[in-house]
Amino acid sequence: MTWGIWGKNFSAHEIQKRIEENVDNGVTTFDHADIYGDYSTEEAFGNAFKQSILSRDKIQLISKCGIQLINEKRKSFVKHYNYSKDYIIQQAEQSLSYLKTDHLDLFLLHRPSPLMQIEDITEAIHQLKKSGKIKGFGVSNFTPQQIDFLSDNLKIEANQIQCSLTHYEPFEDDSLFYHQKNNITTMAWSPLGDIFKLKENTKLSEKLSFYAGKYECSVSQIATAWLLSHPAKIYPVLGTSSPLRIKEAKESEKINLELQDWFDLYESSRKKEVD
Repeated sequence: MTWGIWGKNFSAHEIQKRIEENVDNGVTTFDHADIYGDYSTEEAFGNAFKQSILSRDKIQLISKCGIQLINEKRKSFVKHYNYSKDYIIQQAEQSLSYLKTDHLDLFLLHRPSPLMQIEDITEAIHQLKKSGKIKGFGVSNFTPQQIDFLSDNLKIEANQIQCSLTHYEPFEDDSLFYHQKNNITTMAWSPLGDIFKLKENTKLSEKLSFYAGKYECSVSQIATAWLLSHPAKIYPVLGTSSPLRIKEAKESEKINLELQDWFDLYESSRKKEVD
């Protein structure tokens, strides 16, 4: 999202370079949505990837659909959701065209709509899977109850949710337990949360700095390691455009937080001890 006009507005050459650098560092999955860059970032990425030296089997591509932004070309005058069968198929095919690929490794519904028709969604996803245009299907920002609503006739393979040390609600509202029980991959957007917006004298800020010293790493690596410690095997969706930050995040996998250190950070964020 941050590589296009909603962020750094990288040139095709810069995007190509970052794709190749990420793959070299072992980060091979790229998370998209049709709306990113006001419907322009997928195409910018696809054009850049086409120029790269990488083959398609070296990367995984994720995209999402459903949110409709106010957009003159789309004749949208109010932000809304669209999950009609024809629209889901149309948007998946549009993403394939923009990304210069014949399939998506994972296709997500971006946010739940109060007007979702399960029959439309089911037919669209079955058709996309049967044609090989998507390999896996999931959702984003869905609650366990909303996933249950869809899962009678659809296999939900992933749920991308807001989850971090400073947004720890999924640790307490049973979302992560539900994902584990139902073999749903947890993807965490904004995995660092608000750690860089904390005042220096707050307890959590002090604890992050202390443990960064103890484990000889950066504050962001401590926050990432905290997330990775959960048995749900959370996949952080990195929002940074910095190669250094991405490399740091990857190296966070090597940090094994001690049990009490994990709870010390948790308590500092919650501002109260566990019950």
